[in-house]
Amino acid sequence: MLDSTLPSDEMALLQPNVFTVVPSESMNDHIQTSELSRLHGRRLLIAEDEPIQQELLAQYLRKQGCHVYLASDGAEAIAQTRRLLPDLVLMDINMPHCDGLTACRILKTGCRTRSVDVMFLSGATTPDDRVHGLLAGAVDYIHKPFNFAEVGLRLALHLQEKPKPVVMPAGTAQGSPATLDDLIFEAASSYLLAQMDRTPKLEQVARAAGTNVSRLGQAFKQRVDMSVFEYLREARMRQACQLLKQTLMEIQSIAQELGFTSGANFTAAFKARFGLTPGQFRQAGVGSSEAC
Repeated sequence: MLDSTLPSDEMALLQPNVFTVVPSESMNDHIQTSELSRLHGRRLLIAEDEPIQQELLAQYLRKQGCHVYLASDGAEAIAQTRRLLPDLVLMDINMPHCDGLTACRILKTGCRTRSVDVMFLSGATTPDDRVHGLLAGAVDYIHKPFNFAEVGLRLALHLQEKPKPVVMPAGTAQGSPATLDDLIFEAASSYLLAQMDRTPKLEQVARAAGTNVSRLGQAFKQRVDMSVFEYLREARMRQACQLLKQTLMEIQSIAQELGFTSGANFTAAFKARFGLTPGQFRQAGVGSSEAC
């Protein structure tokens, strides 16, 4: 029994510790999961001539929600980067036809590709190798064999300031949320736009926004006068416009990236919305911009 006559500050020292200490491993896991979530929806190109290493890294990044594209040498990496304009290129150095250093220099001198970040993944581990890679224009240099979590965290670090190429549908208000409708809409729309390659159930969207299905529908009606799935369809169409104008991606690839089950379904939806097929829109070039 504690002596109640002791001063309150001394009594506090004698009280049992009621706080739970979170193990460092659990805290580290939580931080890592939070950081890796930034990779969701990112478009990454892996340039690697070793098929097994390429596939293992691709599988890991796909699990983080990335859209992953592949190249097997430097020349193919240059062509793919010009065509796709990915958020970042993960580049091996020792590759046939065109090595990674040369490919990186070419990308960094091209008007179309100079803004695309390059990260080297290489078995060349001397300080000079690293210096040469950074001088070629890379933002980072990771030695092989590497830890997947380290690659993911470094990617998250380099991409955190780079906006995702998502266009908000017309009629979406900007500014800080002020009402409950605003809060629900902002949370739900962020959830939808971060994974446009999937069509979630309404219950999943409502849960992500911290509300129920009925209240979710009311918020979207109030903010953009659309249902949740009308909003998602419009967002997909506007993102399709961006990809058709700014990249050379194949129409089938755009369809898959935006959650369409086939190129035919995508073409039909695009034509119904804009009066042009995706191919006609791309051929029209700048003149078609008003449609979006």
